[in-house]
Formats: sequence, structure tokens, C-alpha cells
Amino acid sequence: MTAPTKTVQPTEDPDRRVVTESGVAARVAAIVEPAILDLGYRLVRVRVSGQNGCTVQIMAERPDGTMNVEGCEAVSQAVSPALDVEDPVQVAYHLEVSSPGIDRPLVRPSDFARWAGHLAKIDTDQIVAGRKRFRGVLRGVEGGDVLLTRDDARSDEDRDVAIPLARIGEARLVLTDALVTESLRRGKAGLPPEMPPADGVAAAPKGRRKSLGPRPDKARGPDSHEARTEEE
Repeated sequence: MTAPTKTVQPTEDPDRRVVTESGVAARVAAIVEPAILDLGYRLVRVRVSGQNGCTVQIMAERPDGTMNVEGCEAVSQAVSPALDVEDPVQVAYHLEVSSPGIDRPLVRPSDFARWAGHLAKIDTDQIVAGRKRFRGVLRGVEGGDVLLTRDDARSDEDRDVAIPLARIGEARLVLTDALVTESLRRGKAGLPPEMPPADGVAAAPKGRRKSLGPRPDKARGPDSHEARTEEE
């Protein structure tokens, strides 16, 4: 029998990021996070990829989980000067500022508690309960552990596992009909939407030395904002 969903806040700060970046992405995060906080937003995740040469993606949101195009633009304008001065990437790159999206990364203890009852994938940096990859329904947070009821457990494995927050390397929600329905329901009820608006993407202002803006072939939604600046 599946254990009931439980949402227990950990003893540590539930809004502190515990799933963080490494390498160049970590350097970018350290530079942009103070500027994002000063605007009243919070950093979700930074990803540096080789798409279109090099792309730096910054995911951010308001504390209540909302994000819109204006917020993406404000964050982009705030972080671009700091990135130009510190130059953590050292090659020309496309800068994207976006909402986390519906199948969002989970990076704070409060994220795992807030999304209890929904399907998630979790990768750990060490073996936990005999494996490093998990998929299942979130059951909240207890102490320093994320509780998960696995949907891929073998007959000889426990379905219910406790995954230490300190061991989580990557975690994100899995896109399901239930997740979409819940996001739409909250929006219609006037509650802070669990899903930030899709395609909320902003690029660095023109004239920046390093940023090349978002990928030119990226689909443009009605609420998206894109610009491209060439390296001087």
C-alpha cells in the first residue's frame, strides 16, 4: 500500500538551495545570485551548455513560484553587467533568463515539500539504497531526507526510500497530466501558479561584449522576449 503523502519541513532553512552547480555554472551562479536576490527574485538553476556554441541559461522565479517576461527582462539586465565584469565563461555565449518551467528542477527543501504528490526524477552523487537514480512520487521532506515512493522498484527493493538532501545531484519534476492540471487549477483559483508562464525568456541587453543572446532558432512564444548581441 502506498504511504500517504506527507509534507514535513526539514530543520534547516527550507529555502536554501541544496542542489547546486559545479564548475563554470557554479561560478556564474555565485556572480548572479546576489543581483537576483536584490531584485526580489531567487535563483533556481544555472546551466552552461554547448548549444549554439555556448549557452548560459539562468532560471529564476519570485519566492511564490511565479515568473513573467518582465521579471526575466529585469533579471537579465541586472546580471549582464556583473557577468561582463567577472567574465566567468571566457568565451562568447548566448545568455538566456527564463522561468523554471512546469517540469522544473527541484533545488530547495521547500521545492520537494511543495510538490509532494507529484512524480519526480532524482539522481544522487553517491549510492543510496543500492542505486543512484530514482523515479517516483514525492512524499515530502523529513529532517534532511526527501521521501519518495518509487514506481520503478524491483520486487526485491523497497518502494519507499529516504534520500539525503546532501546526496542529491539533480532532481526535477516529471511532466504528467496531473502536474499540468494542478498548475492550471491553482491559476484559475487565484493562487500563486505552480507553473511559471512558459517561454518566459529574456536575453542580455544589446552591446554586451560576451553575450550573444538566446539561440536564434529558438521558438518564440507570444510572451517571449528575445534579442541577440554580437561579440565586439
